Amino acid sequence: MNYVVVSRGDDDSNRMMHTFHHLAGIRGMTLNPEEPDIVISIGGDGTMLQAFHLYVHRLDRTSFVGIHTGHLGFFADWKAIELEQLIECVASSTPDNGMRQVHYPLVELEIVTSQGTRTHLALNEFTLKGVESTLVAQININDDLFEKFRGDGICISTPIGSTAYNKSLGGALLHPSLDVLQIAEIASINNRVYRTLGSSMVLPKHHHCDITPRPGQNLLLTLDHISEQRRDILSIRSRVSTQKISFARYRPFPFWRRVREAFLGYETNPDG
Repeated sequence: MNYVVVSRGDDDSNRMMHTFHHLAGIRGMTLNPEEPDIVISIGGDGTMLQAFHLYVHRLDRTSFVGIHTGHLGFFADWKAIELEQLIECVASSTPDNGMRQVHYPLVELEIVTSQGTRTHLALNEFTLKGVESTLVAQININDDLFEKFRGDGICISTPIGSTAYNKSLGGALLHPSLDVLQIAEIASINNRVYRTLGSSMVLPKHHHCDITPRPGQNLLLTLDHISEQRRDILSIRSRVSTQKISFARYRPFPFWRRVREAFLGYETNPDG
């Protein structure tokens, strides 16, 4: 089993990374940052996002698993005290024997600028915001005009990302088994010229959404944890990607249990 570890970089996460390397070597696992079969994220959800973008080119050959060294995250199945148990599971299991894989949908973005076209994938969400002023853009759904938008910005999230920024915008929480994306407005302005729906929308995998901003705007694009400012964006098309991320599961950890523990603050007994 080839593996790699991506650490958050704090002292606790780095100590755990060194321990993982030691125990993995004893169990016959091979550290291979170039061609890992499994990527171990040690830290928080931000660390998993970093790991995803480091190995996005290997989605069809690599699984991910998270160990949290802080608060429970949506991408982390394991606690620090369970490190040896996890290594035993990883070392003795394969996709054909003992390791279950779950596959979560991603958002694909086709960003057209004056410099050309780029394609990116997002695990959590993509946002587009105005920098010096509000974002002004035309929103098309399946090549038909849907609305003229003016406001702080637009957030397009995956189902697993629906628990992140999307939730704070009033969007729905979606189970990650659904092949959909969600579009949420960020502080939209409604008047006689600009009329928006005012609520989030969920698009299935065979639909696409185009955002065409007013020319020359200084815009901030954020792709998960990666941000950049640009003035030359011509259009952005979003849709559900044909690629998915695979998470290695060695024990059950249902999505709604994660939601309950993260937002409601109890693990098993709501009256305890």
